[in-house]
Amino acid sequence: MTWRVLLKGLLMLASLALLGLLASHFKFSEMLSQHWIDSEVRGKGWNGDFLYLAVGALATGMSFPRQVVAFLGGYAFGFVPGTALSVLATLIGCKLDFYYARWLGRGFVQRRFPHRLAKLDALLHHHPLTMTLVIRLLPVGHNTSTNLLAGVSSVRALPFFAGSALGYLPQNLVFALAGSGVNLDPTLRLTLATVLFVISSLLGIGLYRRHRQALAGVNDENGQPDAPR
Repeated sequence: MTWRVLLKGLLMLASLALLGLLASHFKFSEMLSQHWIDSEVRGKGWNGDFLYLAVGALATGMSFPRQVVAFLGGYAFGFVPGTALSVLATLIGCKLDFYYARWLGRGFVQRRFPHRLAKLDALLHHHPLTMTLVIRLLPVGHNTSTNLLAGVSSVRALPFFAGSALGYLPQNLVFALAGSGVNLDPTLRLTLATVLFVISSLLGIGLYRRHRQALAGVNDENGQPDAPR
């Protein structure tokens, strides 16, 4: 391992810790509230839109729940624009994490944990859009951790971002709807949220099974063992 790779890896770890301390010290999470939307975003035109995108991207990139960002998007802009802008903000945060990890940490992780990284590459590399969509749709994993792990892997950026955007949509839609204040009966709103959650989970499971079956068929034809589980 070269000194340059080691220093970049240590810089990534140190900067992650520093960002966490700064966010905690300045109470960044408390900034994202309906009061902040009322005072800084609503009625501010393009300035408010860009401020929401910038703060939402930084927040989700630093592990703040994207569901809250989506709720505030619905509150600030209404259901449809709020959904679109919250997905865009979350996607920008995803890109920040991805390229941050790829530039600073990829070489370090490849040399330090080659076998673990090989398993991640086996999962994402050949069908990155489908597998990313599966990961985003299933109620498992952590958004920021997934972004960072993808950054140190060999997954192609464009399909990873496309799969992420599609996978973000169902939950962001539900929370933007809640934040928008659309006049829905609470029972109907809860039912809609539950149905969308179940549908997205089932879709993720179905896509994963199809991927496994297709991969098993290819391996059988080539006389190769199945991919590691």
